[in-house]
Amino acid sequence: MTDRLRVAQVVTRFMAGAGGVALRGAVALDPSRYEVVFVIGSGNRLIQEAQAAGFEVVIQEHLRSEISLTHDRAALADLKAIFRAGQFDVVHTHSAKAGALGRLAARDAQVGRIVHTYHGFPFHEFQSRLRRQTYIRIERSLGKFTDAFLAVGPAVAAEAIVRRIAPSERVRTIGVAVSSGLAPELSDQAEARRLLGVPPGMRVVGTVGRLDFQKAPEDFVNALAGLHRKDVYGVWIGDGPLRAKTEKLVARRGLTGRMSFLGERSDVANLLPGLDVFAMASRYEGLPCAIVEAMAAARPVVATAVNAVPNVVISGETGLLVPPGRPDLLSRALGYLIENPTVAARLGAAGRAHIGDDSSPAALGAVLDDTYRTEFVRARLEPRSKLEAVAS
Repeated sequence: MTDRLRVAQVVTRFMAGAGGVALRGAVALDPSRYEVVFVIGSGNRLIQEAQAAGFEVVIQEHLRSEISLTHDRAALADLKAIFRAGQFDVVHTHSAKAGALGRLAARDAQVGRIVHTYHGFPFHEFQSRLRRQTYIRIERSLGKFTDAFLAVGPAVAAEAIVRRIAPSERVRTIGVAVSSGLAPELSDQAEARRLLGVPPGMRVVGTVGRLDFQKAPEDFVNALAGLHRKDVYGVWIGDGPLRAKTEKLVARRGLTGRMSFLGERSDVANLLPGLDVFAMASRYEGLPCAIVEAMAAARPVVATAVNAVPNVVISGETGLLVPPGRPDLLSRALGYLIENPTVAARLGAAGRAHIGDDSSPAALGAVLDDTYRTEFVRARLEPRSKLEAVAS
């Protein structure tokens, strides 16, 4: 490897979450030591942000989240060609589809170092046993030729080790990198409320995330309705396939005029101070960026106790936790914080202190620098030649 390494960051959907962490980490790398190229399937505003930061962005239209033999085969072939032509020293993949196809392509292109970040897992308890076990077997096979693993949150790292997806000596835990602009002063609340479009005199419960099955938007809406308070206003920042269905539920639950859907926003940091409480109703997660961003903005958090969330939301200390699929308990916890603003403020301040410097882009950049350059003392579990069947 030369002193200046060429790194391909491979992300299926270059959006908030995995895409945001990948971009913040790349920005934190020393440009005199690294040349980073993003290879993505699709994206939103992060494409422009990456280009403005000086990164090349290559859009690979066949790289898609859904399973499709036609598109997946085409994406694998295209990724191999990109990696060979780009002469990359490191290929760093993120999440499930990019992680599978990207690592297979990097192996076949004989890239010197393959790194993968687990932001969560493609398997969860809401799948059939057969599908879940198939995903686990695939991840184990991919792990045999992955040089280093990064896991967002200790619980994600632990699960990778327990399920024998990754050996402990090759796994490193990282935090969610939030930009320095994600902790505005509480005096910005009035401006944030104006940007949110909240009527005067309302208490605001909000969330940030994709409107899909994982995020359980119906539980968020039902929890708001369960408060039975006319002075509480709900806000959902983000978009997704369940938006229309969720909007209909808002009307059925009598929340018309008391909940808004803001869609994708590039100014989330400016909106968070307008929330009285941040709520997350997800069925499963890795470690959501939105929670870390809310805590960095000193917002009290109520979240479901899933995966790595309890690593940062320590119940009674930095927020409150409830079981997933229990909007009644989510509603009760929200009501408690709304009725006890002193407790809410204490939890918000403690959460902000708990996040600390470990979730800064600089901290992530230091981990990436070490991961890309340190040669791990290990032997591959199998020669690459014996793993050709994985790609077929």
